[in-house]
Amino acid sequence: MNLRHCLAVGLLAAGPALADPFHGANLDAGEEIHADQCVACHLQKFGGPDGSNTYTRAERRVNSPDALLQQLTACTTTLNLGLFPEDERDIAGYLNTHYYKFQ
Repeated sequence: MNLRHCLAVGLLAAGPALADPFHGANLDAGEEIHADQCVACHLQKFGGPDGSNTYTRAERRVNSPDALLQQLTACTTTLNLGLFPEDERDIAGYLNTHYYKFQ
């Protein structure tokens, strides 16, 4: 097998990981943490049936996967939520699947 063939096979195998910026995130855990830690504040500040107006409003701050993780870290720190980076990644994966659709 030549080098070009090996690279092609490697890229094909990595394709799903490259397409999902939060590959490996536990979406069920992200949904649960989001419901427990985020929704009440978002309802109060942004409205909507579940606080989701913060994700769908035209002037939203988050426009990239990195910005989403940064915003989650800012919320965790400012509100002293005690979330781990893995928790933030799980929430990001959940939010990306349902609202942002970043590739």
